[in-house]
Amino acid sequence: MTSPDEPTHVPYGTPDAPRIAVRGEAHLEVDPEIARISITVAARGRDRRTALEDLTRRNTTVLDLVKTYGNAVERLETGAFSITPELAKRGRGEHIRTYHGSVHITAELTDFTALGELTTRLADLELTRVTGPWWHLRPDSPAHRKARQQAVREAVQRAREYAEALGTSLAALVELADIGAEAPRPAYPAAPGGRMRSMSAAATEDTPAAPLDLEPQRQRVQAAINARFTMTPPKL
Repeated sequence: MTSPDEPTHVPYGTPDAPRIAVRGEAHLEVDPEIARISITVAARGRDRRTALEDLTRRNTTVLDLVKTYGNAVERLETGAFSITPELAKRGRGEHIRTYHGSVHITAELTDFTALGELTTRLADLELTRVTGPWWHLRPDSPAHRKARQQAVREAVQRAREYAEALGTSLAALVELADIGAEAPRPAYPAAPGGRMRSMSAAATEDTPAAPLDLEPQRQRVQAAINARFTMTPPKL
């Protein structure tokens, strides 16, 4: 309970301090900063050792090739690895027909010119599959800050226009909040997709393939805020 002397919170303002509640939004399109590709190296052999040795050799070839691009590669990570026996469909018992091996590698690049060349060279390797690219912005990209600031400016401008329509002006900012700031945090959204390409090849020619021309996909950046202001009482 509140005492008679304590001020009572009035969410919608008072005649002496009327409030304006507005929403500010920003929608930007900017160039991506990072391109991610997924590389899958495969091997197959009649015995486990042969499959493993071939997989190890091809994995090393891929890693060595990616590393030759130096600073153009921001991140290189090895994911899942597997050697799986394939049982014969006919006959009794657990007769193994062949072994399948695979290694999944992820690479992130910041040089999109190098990206096209590297992607082509990887796809030209034997039993190597390349998927991507997926285009992204960094979490701390200046584009996010720019969108937030633009959303705030839009909220102030919108509130000012409402006040001017009443022949008055804004007095003070009461509240500024991200949309959904007080709601349960949603699941992390899927990263913006880019043009997805899947390539797999076995090298059959000595002449290298021409580099792919990969056009970066523009990224959408959005920001939205709620803002409340008080204004000087208008003369209605």
